[in-house]
Amino acid sequence: MKTLKYIIFLLLIAGIGFSIYIAVQPNSFEVSRSRVIKAPNAVVYNNVIDFKNWEAWSVWVEKDPETIITLPEKTKGIGGSYSWVDSNGSGTMKTLSITPNTSIEQELQFDDFEPSNIQWNFETTENNATKVTWKMNSDKVPFIFKASALFSGGFEQMIGPDFERGLEKLDSIVVESTKQYSITQNGVTEYGGGFYLYKTTSANNSNISSTMGQQFGQIIAYTIKNNITPNGMPFTIYENMDLEDGNVIMSQAIPVASKITITDDSNIISGFIPKIKVLKATLKGNYTYLSEAWAQVMKYIADNNIEQTDVKPFEIYITDPDNYPNPADWITEIYIPIK
Repeated sequence: MKTLKYIIFLLLIAGIGFSIYIAVQPNSFEVSRSRVIKAPNAVVYNNVIDFKNWEAWSVWVEKDPETIITLPEKTKGIGGSYSWVDSNGSGTMKTLSITPNTSIEQELQFDDFEPSNIQWNFETTENNATKVTWKMNSDKVPFIFKASALFSGGFEQMIGPDFERGLEKLDSIVVESTKQYSITQNGVTEYGGGFYLYKTTSANNSNISSTMGQQFGQIIAYTIKNNITPNGMPFTIYENMDLEDGNVIMSQAIPVASKITITDDSNIISGFIPKIKVLKATLKGNYTYLSEAWAQVMKYIADNNIEQTDVKPFEIYITDPDNYPNPADWITEIYIPIK
């Protein structure tokens, strides 16, 4: 009996000693992980800022599929939140402050314990990719969290791998969202025509995007300099197009309300498209899919023995990429003048 009491006493002393050891562990921690995602800054930010999207890339839901998530009426922006119940208990997350497309400050609370701080930072890198940094810290770590971290090898080992997996899943979902596209054959319709300012050049698959940007930039600069108000969305006329090798002669154009008399040596010309019958198709998605859209349109013309006119085909950029950061939302209309 004395031996049993002695063992119990030793265990009690050991327990007290271990508890003291846990208690004297640091009251603060910080864990941070980063990942470069090949998607525009705003696209990544827009996914993270709305808690409706979190379940899709949550590593904790992946670990515990029975997790019950509750979404309130407001899930996006300052004051947006969500809560959950899983096998480990309950928790809530709330957005406290934001700098659009740059940073997000949030508060994470498990049960009734002191909350932790969550920070997100979004930095544009080369090739319009985004470096995402996800950080968690606290300076009031509860005893039970200290114990859990101690058994897990520290907060880095307890939290870091989950952040890495979460960013990996976020990467996959965001990048996939930018690749969505559709091509619609709208059939025969009528284009109203009108005046436009344009500039002609040649390009190929390797430089067509940058060349278009330069061309449109020069025409827009001309309209600003001469107080000319555009009368519609920019478009490109294809003077000559070779779908096989990607070489084109093209004119970038800006619609205007009336004929403009050019009096300088800017190489910008005033043009006119008459009211014409056209075959129309619509691409919703990245401009990189335009070659596929054009190939489908030309095949449709060949399969249906449709005869084109001398008026050159053109494409109109309905959406401004500055207002639609996700390429999957870009809309381009293709017009083939027909007899």
